[in-house]
Amino acid sequence: AGMVGALADWFAVTALFRHPLGIRIPHTAIIPNRKDVLGDSLGEFVGVNFLSEQVVRDKLERVDVSRRLGEWLAQEENADRVTQELATVVRGLVAVLRDEDVQAVFEQAVTRRIVAVPWGPPLGKLIERVLADGTHRQLVDLLCDKAYDWVKDNHGKFVGIVSERAPSWSPKFVDSIVADRIYGEVLSFAWLVKTDPEHQMRQALDRFLIGFAEDMQHDPAMMDRAEKVKQQVLEHREVQNVIGSAWTNVKRLLLEAAEDPSSELRKRVREGLLSLGARLSGEDALRGKVDGWVQGAAAYVVVNYRDEITTLITDTIDRWDARETSRKIELQVGRDLQFIRINGTVVGALAGVLIYTVAHLFV
Repeated sequence: AGMVGALADWFAVTALFRHPLGIRIPHTAIIPNRKDVLGDSLGEFVGVNFLSEQVVRDKLERVDVSRRLGEWLAQEENADRVTQELATVVRGLVAVLRDEDVQAVFEQAVTRRIVAVPWGPPLGKLIERVLADGTHRQLVDLLCDKAYDWVKDNHGKFVGIVSERAPSWSPKFVDSIVADRIYGEVLSFAWLVKTDPEHQMRQALDRFLIGFAEDMQHDPAMMDRAEKVKQQVLEHREVQNVIGSAWTNVKRLLLEAAEDPSSELRKRVREGLLSLGARLSGEDALRGKVDGWVQGAAAYVVVNYRDEITTLITDTIDRWDARETSRKIELQVGRDLQFIRINGTVVGALAGVLIYTVAHLFV
């Protein structure tokens, strides 16, 4: 009975991996012959039992991702480590990207964005808001101050202009008196404009700006002129040079900031990570939002890409060689297979003893 049990288990175990004694008995060499079917079944099993939306959500809810992440980020050494890794990633991305490709995309994106948006209405609204807030008055004050200072410091120019425009027969002293009178009137006018916030000149300037803002938003002719100015600005050589060198400057600044541990960028990233860790550890509302985002993202991946994930399993198994796969599995579970055979011997012997005992007691 023990020999029969051993032979039976030897046959059963061997039939999993190869044909016993090389004889092609039906339903033997199961693993080599049905490798692909087993791979499909394994992929389906994983997809149904491990990649279902509810299973993923329940698992992530029990894991408490946001709290663990917050506690981990709140430690300074971990924040430093993440900052360093992010800096490495930035350097790697900048090194991988081709300058000419990024520059082309950057130029195209900037140019298209600027060209697509009319300048007239936005500038008109901006001027309108500035006028409503009174912010422009500081600029007007500065202009008035500068105008008065210029007039005060340029008496000689007034004299020169009057002398050039005066008739040749006019005496010089008369020209000087006229120039002094004109200069005095202009200086007095500039002083009044400077010192009187409600001067008519200031009010006229406000009315002009209000009308200009209105025309920029609603007057087709003014809007068309703004578009022409925009085209002239964009086509200017200096502007083109600035746009063309934008990526070079951005790249240089990114590399310098990523490589320097004391850079403002890395300091702010580190402080942001520490702050995020503290908030995740102490704010239930924020943790709830983050957990919801994580679960939603994971559920989206599972629902929409479950077949692709399980295909990874089935395709990998399909590429395996049948004989090599069978051999590797047999080697991995070899010790357990030997115990199965031994167990068959023991169980068969016990069954034989039991049958022999029953036969002699009751026969």
